[in-house]
Amino acid sequence: MREIGLTILMLTLSNVFMTFAWYAHLKELSAKPWLVAALASWGIALFEYMLQVPANRIGYGTLSLGQLKILQEVITLSVFVPFAVYYMKEPLKLDYLWAGLCILGAVYFIFRADMAVA
Repeated sequence: MREIGLTILMLTLSNVFMTFAWYAHLKELSAKPWLVAALASWGIALFEYMLQVPANRIGYGTLSLGQLKILQEVITLSVFVPFAVYYMKEPLKLDYLWAGLCILGAVYFIFRADMAVA
């Protein structure tokens, strides 16, 4: 259980860096050439990978590859929605809820064998 908790924590932190690397330049560096944005994003992404790679190594074995991927998608949406709303000032839409429900379905299917054992 400790491995799963550590994996979730590290993937969440990794996702924060990833989300900023992928999208913050749209707000903060929009007047700069794309190359500047790309270099800044790569610098931020380095920290993402420094968390994401060990997180997947810690989680793999306790979780299957498919479970790691779906877990990553749940975390991605959980990080992206607050980022989009609070940082990028995008409107909160019901589409995020529908996307979350679709991902919840994916969670069910990828984890259902483990849930039957529990």
